[in-house]
Amino acid sequence: MKCRHCETELKHVFVDLAYSPVSNAMLSQNQLMEPELYFPLKIYTCHNCWLVQVDEMQKADKIFDEQYTYFSSFSSSWLQHARNYVNMMCDRFSFDENSLVLEIASNDGYLLQYFKEKGIPVLGVDPTANTAEEATKKGIETIVDFFYADFARNQIEDKNRKADLIIGNNVLAHVPDINDFVKGMKIALNPQGIITMEFPHLLQLINEFQFDTIYHEHFSYLSFYAVKQIFEKQGLEMFDVEEIPTHGGSLRIYAKHKGDTSKKIGKRVEDLLNKEVDAKINSLELYEGFQQKVENVKYGALSFLIDQKKAGNKIIGYGAAAKGNTFLNYCGIKGTDIIEFVVDASPYKQNKFLPGSHIPVVDISKIKEYKPDYIIILPWNLKNEIAEQLKFVREWGAKFVIFIPETTVF
Repeated sequence: MKCRHCETELKHVFVDLAYSPVSNAMLSQNQLMEPELYFPLKIYTCHNCWLVQVDEMQKADKIFDEQYTYFSSFSSSWLQHARNYVNMMCDRFSFDENSLVLEIASNDGYLLQYFKEKGIPVLGVDPTANTAEEATKKGIETIVDFFYADFARNQIEDKNRKADLIIGNNVLAHVPDINDFVKGMKIALNPQGIITMEFPHLLQLINEFQFDTIYHEHFSYLSFYAVKQIFEKQGLEMFDVEEIPTHGGSLRIYAKHKGDTSKKIGKRVEDLLNKEVDAKINSLELYEGFQQKVENVKYGALSFLIDQKKAGNKIIGYGAAAKGNTFLNYCGIKGTDIIEFVVDASPYKQNKFLPGSHIPVVDISKIKEYKPDYIIILPWNLKNEIAEQLKFVREWGAKFVIFIPETTVF
């Protein structure tokens, strides 16, 4: 295997999570009787450019199919994050009715709707037909396709639709050909346009043992150090960066054409690079030992679950999230003998079964019927939002549990 950015031969395994099905491949009742595909989930560190990456075992068009089950609008905190971003960008850069905002992986229009409310023209690109359909219902023009360099030429440049702002939230890690993807953004961007992208920060993944954010939809695990190189190779330059709390700790990068002198490079660019280098982001030393830390998290979680079942306590999960599926499959949790069911707010996931573990997904009404003693919050990054939403379970003394970065009961 060679690095998907610099083509250096990959020799250094960062972590091996054994075998797992595709994390968002929810199953129907009928599919439980059919064979299920598992793929290796082994992550490598490139010792040349320091891009951390998984081998492409599952083709992107098989992951992001027409029955994709992740809809961004079912998280109220994520919607507020999107609204805050739109307000900030409009205040800082003065986008108006003469601008064009292009979002890659626009999902169900969760973010572009707020630009549209301000009268700013928008265009979404997303490969999943069912999420795009929801965006269209909001009046957001959406092209159902993958974004790549040829798409940018044919659908954006040739049609004179270059963007003043290109947005990509939690998409950069999802693209198998990251060089071609960034090249596409270079093509689609106006001469003085801006790119912002958000993605989970590799340094946080390492420091907080966030191994469950590793799954087949994520081809890359990104540091600012590596992303800066990838953008520079395509003639794009970072001029600002923010550390933000979403997804357990993410980065929001700001990029421009290298020839655009209208934007000064801010101090936060140098500060974050120095922070990562001080943490040894460009040394194998940082990546060594992560496997053992992950295994310790697994052992702690299994010990807790087994002890509670022995004590006769009832356990359920909340959130049929991709990260939860990575966690359950790596821990070897199957069926309903430990976790009776998982609750999820999305009707697109209800009455289905989690991949690998085959735990049923139900609606929130089942909680009051079952009265669990413990609720495992699988999307731990939303623990405060979920705990507030489910505060009624305190009536019978139920407690919440997260396992990342360590077993915590609250």
